Amino acid sequence: MKRICAIPGDGIGRELIPQAVRVLGIVVPDIPVFQCEMGLRAYEETGFFLPDETLECIKQADAVLFGAITSPPKDTENYRSPLLFIRKEFQMYANVRPIKRILPDGPEINAVIIRENTEGLYSGIEHVEGKKGDRRFVTERILSDRGIERIIRFALNYAKINNRKEIVLGHKANVLRKSDAAFREMFYEIAEGSGLELSDMYIDALAHDIVRYPEKFDVILTLNMYGDIVSDVAAAVGGGLGLAPSANIGEKKALFEPVHGSAPDIAGKGIANPTAVLLSTAMLLDYIGRKKEGNLLETAIRSAIAEGHGTKDMGGRENTMEFTDRVIEMMKQGIP
Repeated sequence: MKRICAIPGDGIGRELIPQAVRVLGIVVPDIPVFQCEMGLRAYEETGFFLPDETLECIKQADAVLFGAITSPPKDTENYRSPLLFIRKEFQMYANVRPIKRILPDGPEINAVIIRENTEGLYSGIEHVEGKKGDRRFVTERILSDRGIERIIRFALNYAKINNRKEIVLGHKANVLRKSDAAFREMFYEIAEGSGLELSDMYIDALAHDIVRYPEKFDVILTLNMYGDIVSDVAAAVGGGLGLAPSANIGEKKALFEPVHGSAPDIAGKGIANPTAVLLSTAMLLDYIGRKKEGNLLETAIRSAIAEGHGTKDMGGRENTMEFTDRVIEMMKQGIP
């Protein structure tokens, strides 16, 4: 039997994950959902940002649905993001962020950003040399042949399975003439003969063109920090972070989360947009082999928005729960 681990986390994650769990209870009532804690609230209650019981819940689950975490105060010693730890611990090396036109008046965009998720500048290897006033801050940017090859092969497989036609590689090989140059070289070597249209761009030019010509992109493949930044740019073009889902996928496990973060400024007000977490839930359903239910959920979200429903940031008047109610109504119309 499939199992899902749901982690609300902090901020608006505590309002949004319960809505996603409501939806799961309706569309896949046969799949158990186990809830646990992680993040700043977990630390305040247990003394751990990632409690052992949460780690065990993740180990036992087939997929994880995650809300958001709030960074702790700067004076918190030896802090490292539990989310980054999970990505590395479970080798969720592929970050997948689809950006599609959802709002009726939105731009024509239907792109997927695939980013390496465990290496690069987010490897977390850094140190400080010298004393304050004369310090050097040194961060290691780690790339490996294995890490590069597996993210390229993942992108090629994703494009094939999802009937995508083109992949553009984002890099800065003109400056990083060893690491990024190797990334570009391996891309063409591995992708040759794939039948896909292949190209590459400097990542800054790519970010520019996402804004100016969003309709031209299909699959974008890039490295960790580049992808983190460019996917937020693309999300803004697509209507905002409140509409942007994502997946962190490894060989044996995956974690699904909205891109928007914990948004503490609106937490507790009941106005957070649930679209991103619901679209992330649809991606989760597809991943665990419930593609029909995932398609039903995504169709229901799009239908609700097309009929004018939505939260304030989408130009609508509904709160978090009310909009989720509309989506559930749409789903039930499609459930026999």
